[in-house]
Amino acid sequence: MSSILTNNSAMVALQTLKGINKNMGQIQNEISTGKSVANAKDNAAVWAISKVMESDVKGFSGISDSLSLGSSTISVARQAAETTTDLLTEIKGKIVAAQEGNVDREKIQADISALRDQIKSVTGAAQFNGLNMVKGTDDVSILSSLDRSGSGAVAASQITVNRQDLSTSAGKVGNTAAATISYGSIAPPAAAPTAAITGNTTAAAGKNATIAVSAATATGNNYSININGSSINYTTDGVVADSDMADFFAGAVNALGLEGVSASASAGTLTISNTNAFEAMEVSVQGSQLAYGDVNGFAHSTTNSVVEQRAETIDFSATAVPQNGDSFTVGIAGKSYSYTAGKGESMEDVARGLKTAIDSEATPGIKTAVQQDKTTGAWSLAVDDATGGRALSLTVTSGGEASGGLFGLDAIDVTTDDGAKAALSNIETMISTSIDAAASFGSAQKRIDIQSDFVSNLSDALKSGIGSMVDADMEETSARLQALQVQQQLGVQALSIANQSPQSILSLFR
Repeated sequence: MSSILTNNSAMVALQTLKGINKNMGQIQNEISTGKSVANAKDNAAVWAISKVMESDVKGFSGISDSLSLGSSTISVARQAAETTTDLLTEIKGKIVAAQEGNVDREKIQADISALRDQIKSVTGAAQFNGLNMVKGTDDVSILSSLDRSGSGAVAASQITVNRQDLSTSAGKVGNTAAATISYGSIAPPAAAPTAAITGNTTAAAGKNATIAVSAATATGNNYSININGSSINYTTDGVVADSDMADFFAGAVNALGLEGVSASASAGTLTISNTNAFEAMEVSVQGSQLAYGDVNGFAHSTTNSVVEQRAETIDFSATAVPQNGDSFTVGIAGKSYSYTAGKGESMEDVARGLKTAIDSEATPGIKTAVQQDKTTGAWSLAVDDATGGRALSLTVTSGGEASGGLFGLDAIDVTTDDGAKAALSNIETMISTSIDAAASFGSAQKRIDIQSDFVSNLSDALKSGIGSMVDADMEETSARLQALQVQQQLGVQALSIANQSPQSILSLFR
């Protein structure tokens, strides 16, 4: 049925054309913005996800800047540590040259002082944006990532870089009694914490092994004494007096020329003395006519024994770990020598620090060494008192300020024989500290650079993911635009045809 009041065909054509124009508008918006989801109205869920990811990308941009700053800071510290290592190596060369007695030690000392001042200049200037990583003990944290959980919670991740103190300061001794700390092999009393001290101070004559020699009555009896791997044999030829056998062994021991080892005989008793400051003497005997005695509190077994070194030791517990600010003070005949541990140090560091402190005073007759028990792994500070009779003690306090990693560098003095010898061992500790610092900074910088590359790649991946969700497919959009343009033209024509229907009705009334 046709009607001049209601044109259904025109209404259908008009609705179709409106739909085409609406789709055309959406396509034109995608072309102008480049996005298929430009706002929450287009697709609320996708838009919300994309905005969260965009905020993460923005955060990673800031993290990238933080990592770049951190890498530059650590790079400066690493170069300073490497330069310090080179300078310390040069100082070592000077110290080695000073071991000779026929060199001008005063000029060598002047060169060492100049190199020492240069080290201070390097460590003082090794800062980036005001942050110096080769001074102090506080760790530095560098923002490295943002971690988002499944629940949407966000947590910041950081890379912690340990400072490596390469200063020469002596630190500050704490004044709080460390009543709960046990650093020695014997737990200290609560009121006056003191590490265990092995043995008693021994006179400069050293420590001895005594062997009682009894007369040999048979011909062809064999007897031997072994000292540090060197053997002395004696075969009897008839009756031999006690004193004669003892005299023979005493002369034979002295003839060996072992450093720090001497022997004497008296009334059939053989005494073998060890005057080595830091080396023990191993003695063993074979033959029923040779028997160990018990002298100076040293009980020998019936077959072999170890005669201790002349030096006394402060033995630290193998399981103890010093805390930042713990101060260790060695007392020798009324004089004190202190070292304050820094963050992350071990008992080896404490022992070496105390050695450096004692050597820095250059006390006549006092020599030091750092030793480690091969069985337990415990570290010890050995103190040799050539004059004998000076009491040895150790106290521990807390609340101090850590000594610098190059503590003792200022006190290096090669103008004397003792100073040159002490400097040779101490410079090795300083070089090791500097090398460890450079290696630590190198590892930290490598990690930061790896993280920086990861963050950059992660940001690219996030951007790509966001694009895949909200960006318009321009090839598809172009095809749809052409199709809609054709549909629009056809829609206009269809509407024009529908609008002509009433005109056809008029022809019926002519």
